[in-house]
Amino acid sequence: MGQGGSDPGWEPGGGAARWAKPLAYGALNIASASGIVFANKLVMSEKQGYGFGFTCTLTWIHTLFTLVGMRLFLLAGMFQRKPLRAAQVSPLAAAYVGYIVLCNLSLKLNSVGFYQVMKIAVAPTVMALELLIFRVVPPPKVVASVALVCAGIAIATLTDAAVATNLLGLAVGGAATLVTALYQLWAGSKQRELGASSMQLLHAYTPQAAALLGLLIPLMEPVGWAPPRGPRTVLGYAYTPPAVAAILASALLGLLVSLSTFLVIGATSSLTYNVVGHLKTVIILTGGCLVFGDAMPPKKLAGVSVAMAGIIWYTQLKMSAPARPGPAKPPAAPLLVTNDAGGGARLLGGGEAQPGRRPARAGGAGGAGGAGGAGGGGGVDGSAAAAYYNTKPVSIFMPGLQAGGAAVQHRPAR
Repeated sequence: MGQGGSDPGWEPGGGAARWAKPLAYGALNIASASGIVFANKLVMSEKQGYGFGFTCTLTWIHTLFTLVGMRLFLLAGMFQRKPLRAAQVSPLAAAYVGYIVLCNLSLKLNSVGFYQVMKIAVAPTVMALELLIFRVVPPPKVVASVALVCAGIAIATLTDAAVATNLLGLAVGGAATLVTALYQLWAGSKQRELGASSMQLLHAYTPQAAALLGLLIPLMEPVGWAPPRGPRTVLGYAYTPPAVAAILASALLGLLVSLSTFLVIGATSSLTYNVVGHLKTVIILTGGCLVFGDAMPPKKLAGVSVAMAGIIWYTQLKMSAPARPGPAKPPAAPLLVTNDAGGGARLLGGGEAQPGRRPARAGGAGGAGGAGGAGGGGGVDGSAAAAYYNTKPVSIFMPGLQAGGAAVQHRPAR
């Protein structure tokens, strides 16, 4: 897989034929990652959409699409099957289900703008957790950039009257941010422990995740087993053709997020992908206002702008940070982190060489995996997460754990 590498055709002056493919991949990633947020909001919204408010059921449908998609990706040779025991990946499947359901619920209960702001908040949450758990203090400039992000988030939320009156949505959004950050820390370590890529892990635990969601649906949501079934039950819901089309489109978009993430990073670079990530955030915030009528008063706009400036600064600091010397370690699989809306998990750092491509650079953001629900398989935009786990021989945030991609894995050219 050409993950984290740079396509030799992507060079200045290479002509239209050389940059047409990267641009097409980037456009597909932007459209799918932004579109799935809008699609899922449309599916779940009572006022502006189809009112399919069954979070677990929607996540289950997305996970089934992921299950089929991963099989197709395997057959297409995008990754190799790695034999993993069910017991090895079952905790990861359970954690995946937990955070993705919370992210879906956050999008259901909150505006698109607030949902996206809480995604931005994952990066400072991860840093705070590492400070509390590992007692590791990041560099002053990183702290300053994160403080700027937090200040922007505070301005954007405290000046939003809708947030102040939606305490349940605020609580769920905060819980989704916290659980997503915890999942990132744990899943990255688990991936290195098993020596598997994100696609291999997703392929391994998606069947268990789908089964677990299938068990949760009757426990968490009104199924309507016995007639008369009300319209607010899963079986009694009015599955009109437009509603079914919207549900299936959201699931398909989740799968396209995974595929396009893999393609865009393989064809360009991690820096390009981070720029694309910032653009997606702007599109989602703008779309929330234009499509769903989210209010964007001047104070809230100022807060969002400050938070975006902080994330861009944060990204620049993490991607330009020099590698720190450390003891030699055996090759490790890159980090698994969450993807944007509907996208499941993403591989950060490292990668594999492909014929005709230069070896993947350490520090690159690698392939993609899987479709989640509205929470995207996860919580943060790739720009924040990819920057946070900048590859180093020894992680500056997690001493004792090798940073993802510290040793790039290469597969012999075929």
